[in-house]
Amino acid sequence: MAGFKIHNFDLSKLIEFASTAKGEVYLKTSEGDTLNLKSRLSQLLALSSAVDWGNVGEAEVICTNPDDETRLFRLNLYGSEN
Repeated sequence: MAGFKIHNFDLSKLIEFASTAKGEVYLKTSEGDTLNLKSRLSQLLALSSAVDWGNVGEAEVICTNPDDETRLFRLNLYGSEN
């Protein structure tokens, strides 16, 4: 279950991605917090603390499903999954 770093990422896109993911999606902040983005409570925590105007400055995302990780990598790189 390896993760990868994301930079200046739109949190709303990340939360939308997590809602359609097959497995769990975790956001690990630079402060060391790990938030499960499928949880509404964790989404609210992420919005309130790890965000600057709706963007994640830098964080690590961990997907438990390899297909989700591939989709997220494309989304991070190209701005869309296609």
